[in-house]
Amino acid sequence: MGAIKENSTNNINRQYIHECDLTYAVCKIGGRWKLLILDKLKEGKMRFSELRKSISGITERMLTLQLRELEKEGLVKRTVYAEVPPRVDYELTAIARELIPIWNVLSEWGGKHRELIQKQEESED
Repeated sequence: MGAIKENSTNNINRQYIHECDLTYAVCKIGGRWKLLILDKLKEGKMRFSELRKSISGITERMLTLQLRELEKEGLVKRTVYAEVPPRVDYELTAIARELIPIWNVLSEWGGKHRELIQKQEESED
């Protein structure tokens, strides 16, 4: 994958979007899988295979890519143990743990919103 040009529209838009702290935060944890991975890790350390089994529908490649991004962003800590066979654990960093109460509130809101939409759809039928 090539580098993004400094004067590209995409890069300029990214700079403006990241001036807002809320948008910046959402960009760090946004995406299809990141929040789900982080949510699974809030219970404690997990091995790659445990994460893979706990998230239905995610491929090994996608899990690997998402974990790498989360590690790069400082939200997930990867620990490699010098054992045979090699063992790797993943866990939330301190800064990521600060998000747990926010995720809980957001999850409650999601449940309420889902119910509201379902009731609206049922009343239209």
